[in-house]
Amino acid sequence: MQSASQAINSFKTHFSGDCRTFFAPGRINLIGEHIDYNDGFVLPAAINKGIWFAIAPNNTNTATFVAADVDEKLSIDLADIKNIEGWQSYVLGVLHILQKEGYIVNGFNCVFGGNVPPGAGLSSSAALEAGLIYCLSELFQLNISRLDMALLAQKAEHAYPGTKCGIMDMFASLHGKKDHCILLDCTSLEFNYFPIVLDKYDWVLINSKVKHSLNDGAYNKRREVASDALSLFQSVNQKITSYRNILPSVVEQFKYALNEEEFKRSLYITQEIERVQAAGKYLQEGNLIEFGKLMYQTHNGLSNLYEVSCPELDYLVTQARFHNAVIGARLMGGGFGGCTINLIEKESRESVVADITASYQNTFGITPEVYVVESSDGVHELLNEQ
Repeated sequence: MQSASQAINSFKTHFSGDCRTFFAPGRINLIGEHIDYNDGFVLPAAINKGIWFAIAPNNTNTATFVAADVDEKLSIDLADIKNIEGWQSYVLGVLHILQKEGYIVNGFNCVFGGNVPPGAGLSSSAALEAGLIYCLSELFQLNISRLDMALLAQKAEHAYPGTKCGIMDMFASLHGKKDHCILLDCTSLEFNYFPIVLDKYDWVLINSKVKHSLNDGAYNKRREVASDALSLFQSVNQKITSYRNILPSVVEQFKYALNEEEFKRSLYITQEIERVQAAGKYLQEGNLIEFGKLMYQTHNGLSNLYEVSCPELDYLVTQARFHNAVIGARLMGGGFGGCTINLIEKESRESVVADITASYQNTFGITPEVYVVESSDGVHELLNEQ
């Protein structure tokens, strides 16, 4: 699905009556991967790819969803919400959490679809969850703040899909601002908008087409190891409340007390927290060259220390390094596949991308997808569509 009008047409095909339309953006994270659930700082931006919703109350006690992109339908009694594996898990997780938190949601019909590729690291699941909560809050006058929507969407993903994700993806989808990124403090949830002044550069995503699933245990395992390592540091110094209280040099000093996994994970986390703060400074200064260098450093950490990369992603970043027009590149998202994010000179973009993708296809036999993305406003109603 590529537009609100397509969502509306699909709604009219399946249901009678008028509907309201909404857009929930996916997100890119400029830097700060796997740091949101480790109480650090992240620097995401909502993008102009996302999910459209066409939705209306139906005066019953049944919620009916149509997943337009896969042509599947689900009807469920609101008094009998239970988990169903697949895309259903994400929307049902939202209904489960809203009911658990005491919000009254009546019956509704909903068509949704979008142009965020699942498994590409652009947070299609967060856009679906955050977008649905926003729709239902508007539809049934639940008066939920955007911050609370993000927290509810996070709980929904924890509850049914079972991915113990941080807050960043949902927060970015809800709080996005066109031509800006968000420096988010994942402990206090305080945030600031920084202008994105790209001038002669573009954000280019190259999708490895290696699909990953974050609820298969690998993501949660890293979170557990990071937590175990933090507990050790806290046992030595009770003033340590999170990784932001620990310098990378301190991790090095305690290498003898950590197993290899704990050492690698905690070293990456503390280094990345420092990188995000430096990245915010470089953005404020308009110093994209130094910002790009940090992106490469982040990829090295994600690949060698946090170990969430894969041969395909490493190859794409290595190829990017061969081109002077690419000033920064790294894997983006949870890892284990998905996209690289690249900062590329506009004038050279097409030739550079053509070279990288051809080399990738020759090596892996996979044709990657390429997206040039721009920043976007957060979840919002499309008032002029009907």
